[in-house]
This record gives sequence, C-alpha cells and structure tokens, in this order.
Amino acid sequence: MRATQALLVLLCFMLMGCDSSEMEIYVRPNSDTVGDTGVNSIQEALDEIAVLREKNNMALATITLGKGEYRLNTPVRIGPEHGAVKLIGEGTENTVIKGSRRYSLKWTKYKGSVYVAPIVGQERFDQLFINGKRQILARYPDYDENGGHWQGYAADAIDPKRIEKWQHPQGAILHVMHQGEWGGFHYKVEGIDKDGSVLLSGGHQNNRPSAMHETYRMVENVFEELDSEGEWFLDAEQNLYYWPPKDLDLQNAKVEGTLQKCLVNVQGTKDNSVKDVSIEGIRFEHTQRTFMEAYEPLLRSDWTMYRGGSVFLQNTEEVAIKNCEFTALGGNVIFVSDYNRNVVISDNHIHDCGASGIAFVGSPKAVRSPSFQYNEYVPLNEMDTLIGPKTDDYPSDCLVENNLIHHIGRIEKQTAGVEIAMAMNITVRHNSIYEVPRAGINIGDGTWGGHTISFNDVFNTVLESGDHGAFNSWGRDRFWHPNRNTMDSIVTMHPEMPKWDAVYTTEIFNNRFRCDHGWDIDLDDGSSNYNIYNNVCLNGGIKLREGFFRTVENNIMINNGFHPHVWFKNSGDIFRHNIVFTEHKDIRLQGWGAEVDYNLFGDDEALQISQKNGVGAHSVSGSPRFKEAATGNFDVSDDSPALQIGFEPFETQNVGVNNEKLKALAKTPEIPRLFFGSQVDRSATFQWLGAEIKSIETMAERSAAGLSKTAGILVLSLDDTSVLRKSGIAVGDVIVASEEEELDNVSDLMKFYQNNNWKGQFDLVIFRNQKKLPIHLKTK
Repeated sequence: MRATQALLVLLCFMLMGCDSSEMEIYVRPNSDTVGDTGVNSIQEALDEIAVLREKNNMALATITLGKGEYRLNTPVRIGPEHGAVKLIGEGTENTVIKGSRRYSLKWTKYKGSVYVAPIVGQERFDQLFINGKRQILARYPDYDENGGHWQGYAADAIDPKRIEKWQHPQGAILHVMHQGEWGGFHYKVEGIDKDGSVLLSGGHQNNRPSAMHETYRMVENVFEELDSEGEWFLDAEQNLYYWPPKDLDLQNAKVEGTLQKCLVNVQGTKDNSVKDVSIEGIRFEHTQRTFMEAYEPLLRSDWTMYRGGSVFLQNTEEVAIKNCEFTALGGNVIFVSDYNRNVVISDNHIHDCGASGIAFVGSPKAVRSPSFQYNEYVPLNEMDTLIGPKTDDYPSDCLVENNLIHHIGRIEKQTAGVEIAMAMNITVRHNSIYEVPRAGINIGDGTWGGHTISFNDVFNTVLESGDHGAFNSWGRDRFWHPNRNTMDSIVTMHPEMPKWDAVYTTEIFNNRFRCDHGWDIDLDDGSSNYNIYNNVCLNGGIKLREGFFRTVENNIMINNGFHPHVWFKNSGDIFRHNIVFTEHKDIRLQGWGAEVDYNLFGDDEALQISQKNGVGAHSVSGSPRFKEAATGNFDVSDDSPALQIGFEPFETQNVGVNNEKLKALAKTPEIPRLFFGSQVDRSATFQWLGAEIKSIETMAERSAAGLSKTAGILVLSLDDTSVLRKSGIAVGDVIVASEEEELDNVSDLMKFYQNNNWKGQFDLVIFRNQKKLPIHLKTK
C-alpha cells in the first residue's frame, strides 16, 4: 500500500514537472491494514511540494485525499516553504483524519461482565472508541447524559470512605467546579495523605483561584469504579479492561485509542508567514484531552487556556478552513494563535468535543502594560499610556461564518463556542451555537475591539456554570482596577482611558440569544465601547457592568429587561428605543449614563417603577404587538406602540446557519410564552422548568388548595426530570412566596425568577396540606 501511494505521488510530479500550472496530488489512505498507521502519507506529499518550491515552482498545489481514514503519528505540518496549498478531502462522510491508533486485541473474560486485553507497547491513550463510539473512562458517579455537570456529579467523589476502596488511587483524575461556578478545575491524584485525603496536582485551569465546589465533582480513571456498561480502564501494565454492551461482538470490534493532541499545524514565523492555505471537505476525529497541559492566563479575564487545538494556526495569512467536520476531539478544536490575518472558518460542523470550538488568542507581547490576574494592576505612573497594540502578534480581520457548534466543553467548563482574546476585527456571523457549559460566544478583554457579532443563534448556554451569559465579555483592561474607588478616580482624570485598549467599537446586532441560567447578553467587569442593536433576547435580558461607552438600542427582551450593574457617574452609556417586559434591574449605580429613555415596557407597573428612579420620562407601556410570538416571529406590527418611541422594525428570524446541510441538522431554541405584559392571558398555563403551572384565578382553585385568598401559582404537572420535582415540589402544590415577597401570579413568580436565576438556586414557599413549607430550588 505504501509503495502504491508513493508511486501515485511520484507519477503526479513526473507528469507536472516544473510547469507553473496548478499541481494536483492524489493521496490514497493506507490505513486498511491493521497496525499500519499510514505514517506521514500527507506529510510526504507536502515534503515533495517543498522540494518543488526550492526549484522555483510556485504554482498552487492541491492535495486531494481519497476516501478513507488517515491516521497520524505526528501532526500534519504546513509551513511557509509549502507555498499556496489546498488540502482537500472527498467530503466529511468519506475522508477522515484521525489522531488515534487502531488496535487488534484478543479479549478474555476478567470478572463478571468485564473483559481484558493486553496493549502492545507503551502508548497511553485517554479516549477509547469502540466501533466509532466514545466509551466511558471508569468514573464515579456513573455517566448520565442528563446528569448535569460532567453528565453526572457527586459531592462524595473523593470522600475518604470511597478512596479506601481504591487499591491504586494514583493517576485518578478529579474534575470539580469553581466555588462560584466560574468554570472548573482538573486535578491528578498523586497519593493519599495520613488522614485518607487525596494529594492533588493541577488546578491551574482557571484564572480566578478558589476552593473546590462542594457538590459539583466527578472522579475518573479509577479501576474500582469500572462498574457499568461502556466503562474502561487502562492499568499501568497496559492491560485494557472494558465492560462491553451485551450486543457487541467484542472480538471483531473496531478498537481505537487517541494518541495525538494536534492533527494539523499550520505555522510560520513572524518574518515568514504561511500564506494561501485551504483545508476543505475533511472530518477530523480523535485527539487526546489536554486539560492537564500547561495553561496561560488570558490577561485578567477568568480564563486560563491551553494554547493548542486539533487544528492550530500561528503566523498565517489567507488561511481557510471550510466544509469540515470536527468531532470526538479531546481539547480545543481550532486555535488561531498570535499573528494571523484574514483567516476564514466557515461552513463547518463542530460537536462533541472536550474544550472550546474556535479560539482567536493573541500574544500578551502585543498588549501594553498587561495584567494577568483579577487583582493585579499596573500603577498609573508605570503604565504605558499609548493607545492600541504594541506589536502585531494577534489575530485580525478574520471571519467565522456559517458554522454549527454544539456539545463542546464536554470536559473543560471555562470554554466557549467562539472565544476571542487579545484580537482585533473578528467577525462572527450566521453561526448556530448551543449545548455549551458556559458562553456561546466570549470576548475576554477589550483589546482591541472592532469585532462584529451578527445573525447568530445562541441558546442552551451556561448549562454547567453560573453568573454568565449566552454572549459574555470582560473588559478588565488598563483602566480597570479591582478597587472601585481607585478605578473611578483614574478614569475621571483620563476619561478616554477605556478606549486605550478597546480602540474600536464592537458591534452586536441581529442575533438571537437565549440563556436560562444567566443573561442573554452579559457585558461584565468593564466591557467598554460596544454598540448593541436589533437583537432578540429570549430569556435573560441584557446586563452592562462597570464599563463605558455602550449603546444599547432597538433590542427586544422577552420576559425580561435591562440590568445596569455598578455604573460610573459618567459612563456615557445609552439605553433607548428597546422593547422590555420588566422594570430596569439596577444595582449600585452612581449615575444613569448619557441616556436611558424612549423604551417600551410590557405594562404600566414596570414603567412606573423605572420612572421613580428618574429615567424613562418619554418611555411608554403596552403590548408590543408581535406578528406571531408563539412561533418566534417577534417582528412588530405596523400599529405597535414601540414605533412611538423610535423603535425601528427589523427581521427577527434571519439567524443561525444558512448552509443548507448544516441548517437541516441545527436545532433552534425553545420559543418562550409571554409571561408579562398587558396582553398576557392570566388564566393560561405555562411551562416552567419542566412543570406546567398557572395562576390561581378562580374560587374553585382557591378552595381546592385550601388557600385564604385567590392568589398563588398552582403546579399542574411535573416531568420526571423537572428540577422542581427534584427540589421537592409536587403536583397540586401552590407556590405562594419567594425570598422577597408574596407571589400572587405567574408574572410575580417570573419576575423573581428572572432576578435570581443567574445564582443557580433560590428559596420559595409552597402551600401544601394547609401548611406553608420552605423549598430550596436548584435550577441546574
């Protein structure tokens, strides 16, 4: 097979010689023979291209990969010496590049349902695939796709009583959430101390140090926890233990273990960048997990991050990654590092991977007076006060378009569908992003702005973390100081200082966001110089904290509203011409910015509460008169009162992927019922957290529940997986109060819920059997 491949490559070059016309090389896979890993088959073609480049043949070279699997012993490396290159597969169903080895194993019965087979050699894989399906590294608690954090968590994951059962605890891996649920930590067990507690190494994967979360914990790579179907364990002597499904023909099964962290490395130097490379029509699979690799802080954001991915770009220009599929990868998928210009990542399907989907991360060398941790700050008298980047070591003028990204962050929780840090002018448009543990799209700092976030559909976010948004940003740039008074005085002396790093305005427009565990749009800790307009926010509303120069106008916030947090006296912020359903939920404001007015509120009560705060003199209340809210069409009708306050109609459903193939695969968010506003049917039933509820409206309902007044929220039914059921609420209960006040109807409950849901937990009072009972409700 290798000889055939080499002959094909040689024949192609002989036919082309040194002609300046386009070169085309056809490479066949050589992975048909078990144990033959196809060493450098793609790389050999690239090496031949490099030889021709030395002979001054600069023609475009196309490497076509035939149908089959290409297994890599080392990453494919594309450098500046290769010139303009296309690496083209025959479609994601046909051409697959893998970072795994296939093993031919002889299985014998070990004990019970567990089988064992020896692995020849010293290779250590950390992901196992049987007949193409990822298997479960022996863990506690057992895997449950609907089990929440890590698909199952337990407070006693490393309890000394449990550890006593482990004969060889060294090498066990602990995954645990940050105490504030701001991402997670990962540790390796090095041993056991004299009191039976574990000795750990690691925990460097988060930029906000904290104690471990007491509940959200999972431990894996423990032989004694191999106790359910699909679990496996590789011991120190290279014996693979596995509990196969009953219907699996194990002796003839296809067994693969991951060995590579990177599959394709496109990397030049500052003086000689890689130019004009295209990667298309390939499925990328099977890389190792990278959570124990060296991480680096991304300035003062909450992130530390491994600078690597299954496809890695550094010092490139005009690189395109199109029409590919990325799945079953252990770490980051596509990582664009340091200097890169005009990178296009489009029409890809990214799913079921361990860390972030697409990351643009520049070098701290390009940042003036950088700080690297929340409480760090360069004193003003020592600070570089020039505006903008110091060097060009950062991604700029790049495009992320028409990608379907879901079920990423399966192991690492401080992750995003698209991550942007220390970058400029990144465009993210027409992507569908969902089923993620934290943000769908995250911007880690203000350096250097100019980003465009548009026409994306982002939902089912912040599923395994807290205090975050479907879109999230931080802005802890040079002006930002952890001491509020110090920051206030510095910016008062230098009012343009927030734009020293956030040089160009970032625009967020025509997106649809939904976050059920935080805010739909969350501009946190100093995020500055934003223009936010024409967005539909389906649940969490919009939050702005601490920053400057933000304009929020012409947005629709369903069942929620505006959350201004910790504003400065002269922030320059503007909030106008928006449709909101609730009063402004302000926290610790020194002032209301440049303008907060001309907004449409869902009802008079919300309007009056906001006007008591001295804003909204020209705002009005009433039904926005959406054309067909039940189907997600929130376009306003021609007679909408929103038009009276300057709202400009826009199309609300042209979001998400437009690629027809991906569009057919993509999910869309649940469209909410309207809880608030003058047109809400008070007798209607509503779905909430897996329950059907309604307001107590009749004497019959009041009498049946034994209530002293016609008020409260009746629980009509509960799904088996409802968080209300898990918290102790039963069918027939009536929710009558919150932590703050009595709840008379569904609208009251939803106002309390929207104010407190970001915490992940809160308290309610129910009425059952003629008694009031406290209920502690966890929403995740």
